[in-house]
Amino acid sequence: MGFQDRLSRELVAAWAIAKKDVAIYYLRPGTIVGGVLFPLFMFLAFTAGKLGTAMALIPGLIGITTLFSASSIEPVSIPIERRTNTFDRLLSAPISLNALVLGESLSGLLYSVVIALVVFVAALLILATPIANILLIVVGILLSSLCFATMGTLFAAYPTESPGDIISMVNVVRFPLIFISGVFIPIATLPAVGQMIAYVSPLTYANDLIQGGYNGKMTFHPIVDVAMLIVFILIFQLIANYLYKRFSD
Repeated sequence: MGFQDRLSRELVAAWAIAKKDVAIYYLRPGTIVGGVLFPLFMFLAFTAGKLGTAMALIPGLIGITTLFSASSIEPVSIPIERRTNTFDRLLSAPISLNALVLGESLSGLLYSVVIALVVFVAALLILATPIANILLIVVGILLSSLCFATMGTLFAAYPTESPGDIISMVNVVRFPLIFISGVFIPIATLPAVGQMIAYVSPLTYANDLIQGGYNGKMTFHPIVDVAMLIVFILIFQLIANYLYKRFSD
């Protein structure tokens, strides 16, 4: 089998896995609470009664929405499939771990993009939020959604049949990222240690792209943001491949 045929087969398999997750897990209570309601409640808590603040934080809301929604599908779907023994069938299927991780991540990507677009359109219609560069917003949503979905797939490699176990581990990472990535607190106002940590947070670069799309103000050059998100995606993909291989042996 040639490289092109193999690649086509792997992509078809990945898409089949993603469609399966879309059909089964998008309306699960854990997915809705973790991916939609929590970012909304946090946004309301920070902006209660302050219209100007709400408009300023819309880019941040889209950023944390992509973080939570993209990384909420796999921590629910994979443990449930382990419990029902359907995940073993995926591992034994004639596809690579790359295709498996990509397929699981695509389901999170699609879910996150839909939720982020709902937030984007609602803010546009209700708050009439100004937009400086729509391309930066689109690229920021797509790359951050894939990045955080792959991160969710990575955490779901932990061999448990309980979604709560994985969600707890993911939250240990997600919650700190919100406060050290420039979403609610500008990076420049963080202490030196906080700023150093912010530079190794994928949410920092996702939020920077989306902020730039709304108000044109960015901490980094767009190429830097895009490159860093791609680097994080590749790192998460490689680590996930290693963990699934290790835990399936």
